[in-house]
Amino acid sequence: QVQLVESGGGLVQAGGSLRLSCAASGIIFKINDMGWFRQAPGKQRELVATITSGGSTNYADSVKGRFTISRDNAKNTVYLQMNSLKPEDTAVYYCNAESISIFQTSNTYWGQGTQVTVSS
Repeated sequence: QVQLVESGGGLVQAGGSLRLSCAASGIIFKINDMGWFRQAPGKQRELVATITSGGSTNYADSVKGRFTISRDNAKNTVYLQMNSLKPEDTAVYYCNAESISIFQTSNTYWGQGTQVTVSS
């Protein structure tokens, strides 16, 4: 079993920055892709950014050039640096990780979410 714990959310003014962190713990053999998703009130959860174990990244068009995803494989931690924040970035942000067991089975885990609120 793998647990993901996010931190770093909060309230910030438009144009400001926040850095989210998500640490994986538990019985970990290998973690493949990690990512960040978000869900605003009344909307579906959407992908923000993903990163492979090798460091390849993918971003939603709405955050390209403003957000940067990175990871520390030794710490099983993924980060999301968010700059030039806009009110429309307000949402609960969830991290996600694909864990590979020693038996080569794959499971996807989610964190509990952290609130990001951007005021205008």
